[in-house]
Parts: sequence; structure tokens; C-alpha cells
Amino acid sequence: MPELPDITVYLDFMQSHIVGEPLERIRCASPFVLRTADPPLKAVEGKRVLGARRMGKRLVWELEDELFVVIHLMIAGRFRWREPGAAITGKIGLAAFDFPAGTLLLTEASPKKRASIHLIRGADVLREFDRDGLEVFDADLDQFRKRLLIGNHTIKRALTDPDLFSGIGNAYSDEILHRARLSPVKMTGKLEEDEVQRLFEATREVMREWIDRLRREANGGFPDKVTAFRKDMAVHGKYKEPCPVCGTPVQRIVHAENESNYCPTCQTGGKLLADRALSRLLKADWPRTIDELEQRRTKSAR
Repeated sequence: MPELPDITVYLDFMQSHIVGEPLERIRCASPFVLRTADPPLKAVEGKRVLGARRMGKRLVWELEDELFVVIHLMIAGRFRWREPGAAITGKIGLAAFDFPAGTLLLTEASPKKRASIHLIRGADVLREFDRDGLEVFDADLDQFRKRLLIGNHTIKRALTDPDLFSGIGNAYSDEILHRARLSPVKMTGKLEEDEVQRLFEATREVMREWIDRLRREANGGFPDKVTAFRKDMAVHGKYKEPCPVCGTPVQRIVHAENESNYCPTCQTGGKLLADRALSRLLKADWPRTIDELEQRRTKSAR
């Protein structure tokens, strides 16, 4: 799912290419992508885009006459910038937003069509989409701590909860936790003050570094390579690859459609984490430490 850094570079392009321009037409190829019936699509035709911003992981365009276009990319939704009037792309094409200088295509490379478009009239209605997650760049340590310690959850769940924090998802939470040297399954209620501070600093550092990196890659153009898996990430999507800090093979736990990637040496004191299904299946055969795992691999290779 595109997260804060990815959405930021999308917004950079939108602010320089579509803000101030009229939205000539919205074309929908999928009957499910448009989730609202009022106002109708025709209501936005020809309306000038006054601004573009992020609301959590949603993109919001403000148009004339208090109209808003709210787009949620979900996991597999992406944008493509093409010539004016470009055809909607094959099976993955959901919609097209036509502007004088080009067409912004909305695609989704997944059979589960979850990406959505909402057309909204009025700022009061728009506020209903705001999950009120904390913006990490606008918060100080005390505000971060208070939000983090609402309830008692795993740190991974807390960071990715849109009601707690804005714009952080599965990929960058892995990177943040690795930077902070914290286990993804540690409970927030058991965090020491120095751990909260490390997490606060790591969250801001990782997000800022990736925003800067993606902006350099885009170089003022359209960000075509928005993905949750990047070669320069430390642990996310790096299962069995060496941790860039200590060289220990990166491990993972799988839950639902997501996975947590972590370094046992840097983050869990050498302990291996097991998701419920795997630990239930293997029971006593599940290796408890990275050393035990390596011993088993050595034996099996003989």
C-alpha cells in the first residue's frame, strides 16, 4: 500500500501538473471504483483543481464549488500519467482523470478491487473521512508518546493503525522498528521511556529519508516506481537476506495478508518470532533462537 513517502511524491507531481487546471472528465472502467452517487460525475467536469493534499493514506483534490475528489489506493492501486485522452489500461485499469496536459490513470494490479473514488460536496462531509491519525512531522515527543500509549497493542499494530498514526503502513513500519531496534510484537504498554524516544526519532528519520530519496528518484517527473518493496530497504521484503547492520538473516512473521520483517539480532535479542499458525503447526520443533535455526540449516545441508 502506498504510504506517506509514496503519496508525498504523487502529491508533488499533482501540485505542479494538475493544481490550477480544470478536471475535464472522470472516466470509470470499473463499476465498483466510484463509491458515491451524489454528486454525480458530471458535477466535477470542467471544475478547476484548487489544491491537492493527503488525508492519512487518501489523496484529496479540492475543486471549485466545494467539491472534493477522495482517492484511496489501498494495497495495489497506483497512478500512471499519460497523454491527454489515453485509454484506460486493460484489466488493471479502473479510472481516468482527464486534464488539458495529460490523463491520470488509476490502476489496480489485484483481482480484489479495493481502490476507491469518492466525490464529496462540502468540507463537513469531507471531515468524515479523516481518521485523525497523528502526523509524525507535526508532533513532538510528548504527543507521540500519548498517541502510542492509547491502549496496549503491539508496536507494529500501533504504528499502522490509521486512528493512531497517519500514513504509516506495513512496509515503513518494518523499517522504523529496525531503525529503533525494537521487536514488532513488543507491547506498547511495556515500552521504556528511552524506547519511546528511539521510536519517535526513528519514525521521523525513516519517513524523512524516504521522502527525500523518492523525490530524488522522481527528479521532478512522475513517480512511476511506487512500490512497497525497494532494494535499499533494510528489512522489509528482505526475508533471509543479511541485515545491513549485523549480517543476520532477516526473518518474518506472516499475519493475514501482511508480514513483519525483522532482524533477530538487532530487534529481538536473538529470539525468533512465530505467527500463531506456524507455531501451532511446528510446536516443539519451532526453533527459538537464530542460533538454533542456523544449526538446523547446517545439519539439513549435510
